[in-house]
Amino acid sequence: MRILALVPGGIGDQILFFPTLDDIKQFYPESQIDVIVEPRSKGAYRVCKSIQNILTYDFKDANSLADWGNLLGIMRDREYEVVISLGQRWTVGLLLWLTGIPKRIGYAGNGGIFLTDPIPLKTEQYAAQMYHDLLQGMKIATPFKGISINVPKTDIDEAEAEQQILGVAESGYILIHGGSSQLAQVKGIDKIYPTNYWQEIISELQQKQPNLPIVIVKGPEDAPWVNEIIDSAPDVKVVTPRDVGKLAAMIAGANLMLCTDSAPMHLAVAVGTYTIALFGPTEPEKLLPKSERIVAIKSSTGKMEDISPQEVLQKIWGGEG
Repeated sequence: MRILALVPGGIGDQILFFPTLDDIKQFYPESQIDVIVEPRSKGAYRVCKSIQNILTYDFKDANSLADWGNLLGIMRDREYEVVISLGQRWTVGLLLWLTGIPKRIGYAGNGGIFLTDPIPLKTEQYAAQMYHDLLQGMKIATPFKGISINVPKTDIDEAEAEQQILGVAESGYILIHGGSSQLAQVKGIDKIYPTNYWQEIISELQQKQPNLPIVIVKGPEDAPWVNEIIDSAPDVKVVTPRDVGKLAAMIAGANLMLCTDSAPMHLAVAVGTYTIALFGPTEPEKLLPKSERIVAIKSSTGKMEDISPQEVLQKIWGGEG
């Protein structure tokens, strides 16, 4: 069986969709599953073992009729038997209908008229569970088991070597990811925790746990705030993972992960690292599963700057206790 999934969104959205892909592969082990994702999200599939081909298409770009035509041609040429789409726009539904793919699964709504199997959209759920509901269209009744990833051994080895270089292999470490995607910043989505608040948290952590190193993840867009942290706390160590696999392996090795609502947060959930995540306008219940290993701190005002450093520190020490 040839199956195609259209998964718009960032790396976090792809990770949340992994359980759906994994259960399709488990139910149909001989199937070929391809995905169409935005170029920025292709790297997520380094830690997903259920996919054969990754095709890219910029769903958010101002696409011309020629762009849509090219995508339509690709989907037709590969003769898929099933297509699953997370997109809810009527134009996506129309596109799926034009492909001639016999089984078209997606959410009921604007484009539902073009689908063979429209599935009720239950937005109040954890997003990974909401995506998993699409399996109803394939008559797969496998219970939702949570997110899991498949980190290549080479990435684990590289992370272990990095831990040795940083001098944290024996002691363990607290990992901090405080960055945000450029797209979130462009859209004005408040996912950045103030640098001076991070500095206050790091200062107290170093005072109370001087033997537990602090490591900061530095992404491509994180240089300004990371440099500020290093200026105020030179003992903080910095890691710059080359891809999602190395990042996941570094998260797996941490004693504690401190982060904002981001793709690394979903990786932390997948690898089971004890995590404290900060939320501004987004809702933790929709982005995190219920787990004793995950603590969400939601701003009462929807603004990240209104989460005080003391509130975060109380959760840290409470978690240790």
